[in-house]
Amino acid sequence: MPARRMRVELFDSDGNRYSITFEGQITRDKALRLLDLVELLGGSPPSGNSQNVGAAPANLGTSKFDKVRTVVQKHFPLVWFSSRELQTVFEQEFKEPIALSTAATYLSRMAAKGLVLKSGPPNSLKYKAATPFARTALEPRVG
Repeated sequence: MPARRMRVELFDSDGNRYSITFEGQITRDKALRLLDLVELLGGSPPSGNSQNVGAAPANLGTSKFDKVRTVVQKHFPLVWFSSRELQTVFEQEFKEPIALSTAATYLSRMAAKGLVLKSGPPNSLKYKAATPFARTALEPRVG
């Protein structure tokens, strides 16, 4: 098995960026240990993630940003979605209006923090929740 390089980048709730690089013989066990370290740093929710995602909206933070993040995690964990789709689901979930421009702004901020991935032309952007696996890059060793 050739030597490989695994790089994991994550952002904490304060917007700080952590970059961890592992070089050498990468096995499943070593990769899982690295992801456990990422979890300890707060880069991903613990395995009890379902309790936060399924929690009642009243138990969550009151900021709109927190509510938008909750909608993304609960309703769009694996699929690409638009700001209009987010707006529709947000209004159904929280029974309160959110302007399309507000939804787009929060998604843009989340993309800047590495919480969501962004793709497509400016007039039809699509977003997807970023997971540690989406931000993990296996690269061949150079040199």
